[in-house]
Amino acid sequence: MSQIFRFLGGLVIVNSKSKHVFCDGIKQIERSYSLATVSLQRNKNYSTQISKREYDVVVVGGGIVGAASARELKLRHPQLKMAILEKEGEMAKHQSGHNSGVIHAGIYYKPGSLKAKLCVEGLQLMYKYCDEKNIPYKKVGKLIVATNEVEVKRLADLHQRAIQNKVPDIKILNGVKEIQQVEPHCVGLQALWSPHTGIIDYRLVTKQYGEDFKEKGGEIHLNFQVSGFENSTDNNYPVLIKSADGKRVKSKYVLTCGGLHSDKLAELSGCPRNPRIVPFRGEYLLLKPEKAAMIKGNIYPVPDPRFPFLGVHFTPRMDGSVWLGPNAVLAFKREGYTWTDVNFSELLDALFYPGFLKLAFKYVFAGAEETVKSLFPSLQVRQLQRFVPSITSADVVSGPAGVRAQALDAEGNLIEDFVFDMYKGSDNDSIGSRVLHCRNAPSPGATSSLAIAKMMVEKLESEFQYIKESP
Repeated sequence: MSQIFRFLGGLVIVNSKSKHVFCDGIKQIERSYSLATVSLQRNKNYSTQISKREYDVVVVGGGIVGAASARELKLRHPQLKMAILEKEGEMAKHQSGHNSGVIHAGIYYKPGSLKAKLCVEGLQLMYKYCDEKNIPYKKVGKLIVATNEVEVKRLADLHQRAIQNKVPDIKILNGVKEIQQVEPHCVGLQALWSPHTGIIDYRLVTKQYGEDFKEKGGEIHLNFQVSGFENSTDNNYPVLIKSADGKRVKSKYVLTCGGLHSDKLAELSGCPRNPRIVPFRGEYLLLKPEKAAMIKGNIYPVPDPRFPFLGVHFTPRMDGSVWLGPNAVLAFKREGYTWTDVNFSELLDALFYPGFLKLAFKYVFAGAEETVKSLFPSLQVRQLQRFVPSITSADVVSGPAGVRAQALDAEGNLIEDFVFDMYKGSDNDSIGSRVLHCRNAPSPGATSSLAIAKMMVEKLESEFQYIKESP
């Protein structure tokens, strides 16, 4: 179960106002959060009534990857009639609104990998986009801190990886004196400094993607929970998309970006359930307001190659607060943000999945430790004290939580790559042959969303000739 930790970031966003801050020559790029409030209010204008029922392409899922992909496809092919279907009453309700809020620089990923390429490209695209759209962010940077000699060696390897990935302006800081020039209360033997790592509210980004999509003629339908895909009686729009409450939409082609429900959506068009989504909740502690000024930017541990988890870290937020953590525990429902959020059907689905059982058995002690940390936050504080010794249990309170849609195969392996799926049937003419599923968009999906969207559209164009030939 400890495999999950590296994929969980900071969770839940709070709206507030921010001030201009300058730290060590690194400008904290901000704008008034009143812009954010306006952006959120726009969501009220999204349609819950379906005026048109026929589309060339429908995107299922109003999270950041679905919204970015719909926007990119509409920009490239403006003549396509398109819609986004979102089951909630607003965009970015779950993972896209309950994530780390970090704009990652691409340090950790294997050089030459798709994740590394998309992250580095995505960072540049994200900052450019936010500048164009006046979306507030802060370049607070990130320190990855080594506290012993073993970690110093690992940090050197990580530095070389970052250089190969072309992470901008990455450098090593030696000793406490240099570290504390960036983070005055942090200690360590060495640290890797990434000045271009930032923080942002990805809800605002997602909703701006939606606004762009609507301005180009796309439609967004909220409260549309897809319950099935069927053959329609219309040869021009052969895919009938049904909602749980009886609404109907017809389309030529469909892209699903279902996040926590991506496996269930894939199954609706004939695909197998594997890889299965197992929900893991990450719980954070919150640094008390009078202590929040101690932390200037992100402070992360050096990853241990023996374990694919990252460990607890310090994550500042746009409103000036600081989250500490997270742990990782099995969520009792797909959207279960507390211990009391339970859906027995979804819980049993996870518990009896062979992939989860193998993962849990392999990491039973680590999983138990995470559960204990959930019950006794002081144990989590001890880990944080390695980096900021002056923090005590009296300085923290319980914080927010979010749920990670973790894709697992039947052998208990975490799926770290992009997974696309399509059921074409024996005659290559089934309804599934017109429905493309994005079953896994691995971290850092939010940072990389604009780059992922470009890749997603290329995938759609390669699968569906009609889209490729559309103006």
